[in-house]
Amino acid sequence: MPDKKMKAMPKLLIVEDDLGLQKQLKWSYEDFEVFTAGNREEALTILRAQEPDVVTLDLGLPPDPDGASEGFAALEEMLKLMPQLKIIVASGHAEPDSAMRAVAAGAWDFYQKPVDIDELHLIVSRALHVHQLEQKNENQLNQDVGKETLLGNIISASPEMIKVARTVERVAKTNASVMLLGSSGTGKELLANGLHNSSDRHDKPFIAINCGAIPENLLESELFGHEKGAFTGAVKTTEGKIEQANGGTLFLDEVGDIPLPLQVKLLRFLQERTVERIGGRKLIPVDVRVVCATHRNLNQMITEKTFRDDLYYRLAEIIVNIPSLSERTGDAILLAKHFLKKFAAEMNPAVKGFRPDALSAIDMWEWPGNVRELENTIKRAVIMADDNMISVDDLELEEDSDEMDDFINLKAARELADRRAIKRAISRTEGNISNAAKLLGISRPTLYDLLKQYQMQV
Repeated sequence: MPDKKMKAMPKLLIVEDDLGLQKQLKWSYEDFEVFTAGNREEALTILRAQEPDVVTLDLGLPPDPDGASEGFAALEEMLKLMPQLKIIVASGHAEPDSAMRAVAAGAWDFYQKPVDIDELHLIVSRALHVHQLEQKNENQLNQDVGKETLLGNIISASPEMIKVARTVERVAKTNASVMLLGSSGTGKELLANGLHNSSDRHDKPFIAINCGAIPENLLESELFGHEKGAFTGAVKTTEGKIEQANGGTLFLDEVGDIPLPLQVKLLRFLQERTVERIGGRKLIPVDVRVVCATHRNLNQMITEKTFRDDLYYRLAEIIVNIPSLSERTGDAILLAKHFLKKFAAEMNPAVKGFRPDALSAIDMWEWPGNVRELENTIKRAVIMADDNMISVDDLELEEDSDEMDDFINLKAARELADRRAIKRAISRTEGNISNAAKLLGISRPTLYDLLKQYQMQV
């Protein structure tokens, strides 16, 4: 009798137009469930249906077997459908540029034809190992969706933000410079503060400065300080923000707004770890961890020569991309309830909660201004509410929004829809499984089965 608990074999997709080599490769992988395709269309069909763990992709596919255009098109489309897919590219044209270009485009590794089966097996095995580790980490993230406070100050239960918080926690123990990238209102300063509090410098100063909010002629003095008499109005010697942060963390918000001449001085500080006040001649050693943030496209600024590339590489030793609120599954409702409680206590204690139509509108709104927009919306609604329950009219939001998603297949679309609906129902019912099941129109046991199936915890 077969063992029902037997672990499923990993899946390998071989995309190769040489039928002889295709067959040889297929029979050499005994520990995989192997699928083969001879062109891009076949490969994408199998990818959607089987969701393989690893793909080997010949860049020379018909109708361009002597070139690489079709192979690169397949690589791009596969990664669009499965961004974490491990794709190993092959080229028979002895052109290292093609292999490097493929890796830059997202391929996991490459191998050169003619094929060395043992070498290819080793590359595939490594790719599978990494894939399985990433899958294990993702499952762990899904199990942590009930967590509400991250880094001590960030309200979130979304896997997307939990992943960011874990990255910040890891880099906090180092002295690497960190660049936080995200739209305005996504909580970059909160993350910077959380990084500081998680570091060995937590008992030292955390000094923040918004480089875009200070006039250009004053920014140098704010950062580096000045000596008495250095300029008109300098009636006393003043430490700059860099000195004030000595031993701790300096947070440079909107670092993309620093003018070019000042970028040179900031780069010198990062290289030498000393500052020289305006009007001074003494070099002052400073031990400081630098964290910066911006919503601007620094790569484009580098191309336009409005931001120095050498400064960018000093500041961006670690890059953390912060998701927008619309990408943080279930967080809009969680945050809305947090802000309502906060503002009602301060401004209108009669307000006790949200009506269902208000929660639905909050959940469906795109929040282009992110958490800051949500906070201001709830604050205004609490102040203006005539009833003890906030309605959709109090929010002054449209009731629906369009959402477009690319799905690998119907199964993935259904799973994503299920996950979102479950998280929303649990958020609206504040974790009450029975009420969440009623809201979803299913039985309590069915909801528990879905939670188990998707490895979600309340």
